[in-house]
Amino acid sequence: MKYLQHTLNQSMKLLMVAFAVVTGSLFVSSCALNPFASKAADATAVAPAESGIIQKSQSKKLFGVLPVYRADVQQGNFVSKEMVSQLKVGMTPEQVRFVMGTPLLTDIFHGQRWDYPFRMRRGDGQITTSHVSVFFNEGRVERFEGGDLPQEKDYLDQLAIPKK
Repeated sequence: MKYLQHTLNQSMKLLMVAFAVVTGSLFVSSCALNPFASKAADATAVAPAESGIIQKSQSKKLFGVLPVYRADVQQGNFVSKEMVSQLKVGMTPEQVRFVMGTPLLTDIFHGQRWDYPFRMRRGDGQITTSHVSVFFNEGRVERFEGGDLPQEKDYLDQLAIPKK
């Protein structure tokens, strides 16, 4: 009798844990598909400017009221106009690494190409992206490509804490 009661208690505990996991996962998934969220569409505008490609998106609020904290996320290597202006055709890979830093992408199938992608998403939804590619031929820089790049001052202004 004791064994049967112990087995029943264990089964009830497992059932309660399973119920908690299922309801918790439903709650988390409902946050992503929140019917109470603001019905305003996420406005995304892409505007090429002097400081690279900047996209702005409207931040959603929890239940349409509460603001949600989102951390700034930086991915890749920041490359400024000043850094690219120091690149010269004929430089060695060591000189390029000194000026630009270690490349984020070096492909084994394209060993003569280094890529420096950059993406920064601020908590308010602003996204800044840039990309620079350096091409080598026989161990020397043959050419380099890149879009509109921000200046170092613009990048530091984005990182600075806004004054109140």
